[in-house]
Amino acid sequence: MFVLLMGKSGSGKTSMRSIIFANYIARDTRRLGATIDVEHSHVRFLGNLVLNLWDCGGQDTFMENYFTSQRDNIFRNVEVLIYVFDVESRELEKDMHYYQSCLEAILQNSPDAKVFCLVHKMDLVQEDQRDLIFKEREEDLKRLSRPLACTCFRTSIWDETLYKAWSSIVYQLIPNVQQLETNLRNFAQIIEADEVLLFERATFLVISHYQCKEQRDAHRFEKISNIIKQFKLSCSKLAASFQSMEVRNSNFAAFIDVFTSNTYVMVIMSDPSIPSAATLINIRNARKHFEKLERVDGPKHSLHMRMR
Repeated sequence: MFVLLMGKSGSGKTSMRSIIFANYIARDTRRLGATIDVEHSHVRFLGNLVLNLWDCGGQDTFMENYFTSQRDNIFRNVEVLIYVFDVESRELEKDMHYYQSCLEAILQNSPDAKVFCLVHKMDLVQEDQRDLIFKEREEDLKRLSRPLACTCFRTSIWDETLYKAWSSIVYQLIPNVQQLETNLRNFAQIIEADEVLLFERATFLVISHYQCKEQRDAHRFEKISNIIKQFKLSCSKLAASFQSMEVRNSNFAAFIDVFTSNTYVMVIMSDPSIPSAATLINIRNARKHFEKLERVDGPKHSLHMRMR
């Protein structure tokens, strides 16, 4: 599966990749320079899923080459296009021109590709203006994207929005995600959990969840991803490894534990009559079953993420 990530130089592509896939924290991305030519990296994601990341410079010269001499090589067989826009860009007209050129190449070579647009660096926008600016940009992008459908996200490396966007995108790349969700729902119902979340082990992106009760915070998944990943990094700096965690108060108990070789699980319980030991035993007993679900039959699935 080919995933193409494009955007002008300085839009924040390499910072995103470094935070999600290379365990950078936001402040450390300031030392990253502009990408020159192509940087290749390979990330194993959920066992049989291998991401071949192509992080390429977005300077004007490179962008022009993508649409001319490299057109067929880059845009053929793309299944997902992710285009990153700097919301503070002073060259919006040029940004839109490059985006339209990209869409034309996609329509010609990969008309069934899914399109995502990330309106990035939203932290630079005054807070009371963010909703309005994002809505206006989203309307423009959806109009320009026709006849292709476009899904837009507002993102920033400084809050949970980056994890929300990438979790939503990666969710669509997992081949057996429906089967995974069905089994997660069965597991939650059997152990009488309020909510169960499944995180990819390396990135801590949420890849599946089930809830039986409505929760007030719609961004809780991404906040948890961000917090736990930062805690894991803090542990590693002290030469310690993060294994599990239990948080309990008078209203609920939350358990985060290693689940399979590629995932962590988070279980939320509100029934005070169920002891912690019982929940931990249930998590342990479910591991072998979910390990089997991750073993996708057939050859290794490879996602080629071409980052421009």
